[in-house]
Amino acid sequence: MQRRNFVKATALTLALAAAGFVTQPAIAADTIKVGILHSLSGTMAISETALKETALMTIAEINAKGGVMGKQLEAVVVDPASNWPLFAEKARQLLTQDKVAVVFGCWTSVSRKSVNPVFKELNGLLFYPVQYEGEELEKNVFYTGAAPNQQAIPAVEYLMGKDGGSAKRWVLLGTDYVYPRTTNKILRAFLKSKGVAEADIMEEYTPFGHSDYQTIIAKIKKFAGEGKKTAVVSTINGDSNVPFYKELGNAGLKATDVPVVAFSVGEEELRGVDTKPLVGHLAAWNYFQSVKNPANDAFIKMYKDWAKKQKLPKADSVVTNDPMEATYVGIHMWAQAVEKAKSTDVNKVIAAVGGQKFKAPSGFEIQMDPKNHHLHKPVLIGEVKADGQFNVVWKTKGPVKAAPWSPYIPGNDKKKGEPEGK
Repeated sequence: MQRRNFVKATALTLALAAAGFVTQPAIAADTIKVGILHSLSGTMAISETALKETALMTIAEINAKGGVMGKQLEAVVVDPASNWPLFAEKARQLLTQDKVAVVFGCWTSVSRKSVNPVFKELNGLLFYPVQYEGEELEKNVFYTGAAPNQQAIPAVEYLMGKDGGSAKRWVLLGTDYVYPRTTNKILRAFLKSKGVAEADIMEEYTPFGHSDYQTIIAKIKKFAGEGKKTAVVSTINGDSNVPFYKELGNAGLKATDVPVVAFSVGEEELRGVDTKPLVGHLAAWNYFQSVKNPANDAFIKMYKDWAKKQKLPKADSVVTNDPMEATYVGIHMWAQAVEKAKSTDVNKVIAAVGGQKFKAPSGFEIQMDPKNHHLHKPVLIGEVKADGQFNVVWKTKGPVKAAPWSPYIPGNDKKKGEPEGK
């Protein structure tokens, strides 16, 4: 009888709520809901699952210290499944149904481009944690990963220089979507500005989830065998990196012969690969797990402890990487901005995020630019070691200000350095 009365009462409450007579349960008023929008299945799960875990860990850390404005954060996790239109649907669900105050998410630029109109229309707030191609400045987005001048350009400059092997020919190899194509458009213009001839640039793209790299590696070997020092710039994304690096090893393409610098491969992606044949190949990021400082020691320990507590797959071998650090920094900066604004109101928080500072695991106190919605970030280039970690071979002296509009794209000098509508 009690159960039947409870069911009837619940049905009545739901009916009244639907008619607008009942507010949300009291518990909702005691928490601040935050959305986590990452692919937990499909081709991008290899990279994005760790960002979901980092977000949950960071939320737990903030909650343990009293939450935000005295309220606990409540995570709402959705899986857009590496399906770009589904990202927009899930973003809309988070903002309209779940009523989240902020969303932390996306990896690929095509997923970000898919959700941008939703955040604009509904005046939501997105923190995007992955290096990208630039050429965008949205009022409703904060970019905590690198712009091209904080990753792609310095990496190519390094390979051109004596320390990087004085490369003269270039293979621009990427997954076929907006981030690799736009980044390579910028790199092509940059290379031409340095006097590199058209014949010395080879550009190739493969679809998401591509797994057969034999033909492309053979083409690279042939291109590299034509007499000039050749380097490969890889913007391959997601699980395609595993067969690409396996084939690189099978073909015996050593870093001393043809160095590969990757912009979307870090410690997490290398967990699934035999890294011994890849020793000496490069990645450019703004953080590596191997960086030694107290803030990073604490960050690594926190994540390893979290993995064991949550019983994550292969919890004893988890690693940290750049987009995880960017996720961690972004959530803390949002929390600081809410405290400063004394509100989760999106417009008030946007105004408060600019200028926020945070002691990042990279070892630097990094700042959100007061105007352009991007972090000032250090740039590091690392060589793959046999254990799948990176040995830092080059880094900037300090954080570099992001240039969202690349100077190598004609007409960008006339674009504003802050979002429209601010």
